Amino acid sequence: MSVEALDAFHQRYFTSWQQALGQHPVSDKPESGPAETGRDAEGRALWQARRRETVAGFDNVAQALELTLHPALTDLYGHFYAGNLYFEAPFGRGELLQVWCDEDFQFLQENLIGHLLMKQKLKQAPTLFIGVVEERMLVLNNDDGSVWLELPGEAPSEQVADSLAALLAMMAPVTQLPEPPAAAPAPTPSFGERVKTMLGHLWPGGRR
Repeated sequence: MSVEALDAFHQRYFTSWQQALGQHPVSDKPESGPAETGRDAEGRALWQARRRETVAGFDNVAQALELTLHPALTDLYGHFYAGNLYFEAPFGRGELLQVWCDEDFQFLQENLIGHLLMKQKLKQAPTLFIGVVEERMLVLNNDDGSVWLELPGEAPSEQVADSLAALLAMMAPVTQLPEPPAAAPAPTPSFGERVKTMLGHLWPGGRR
């Protein structure tokens, strides 16, 4: 159900960009990825979601932590290459994370391990990050797949959907062009680096 809902949202997202701006969605990713369809005049990546030939899973993460991970995690990250999805919902504007390339997926796995180890350290129930809403993370409850808002280092504070599919159903695509690269830009963080930055203060002296 969640995979079909994600596929449907990708189609709505693409159509929204076509209707509003007459072009493919835009990402600020500097590196190439399987979903990339070209570059615009400003050097920004144009993209369309591309389904993976083989589903990417999280067995290594589950084995490392001796933890069963909710299948919605694979539904979200394991079936497509895509740019991140900007959205508006009753609980605010946010960004649903997607995997741009295989390197992103490796960083994602590493950071999930770090996040889950920190949850264990804090004696909090495991959650799985899937996006950002302002200063809060959008997370899955690993037990039942419900979707919550969570400040890093704290327990989830607000349930926003019963499931990933329910979240996707309430999301409206946001079409907004990112700023073009500066003349001498600093390196743009990859998906994994952005997640590392978001979670870094939870892991002092640890992985970067």
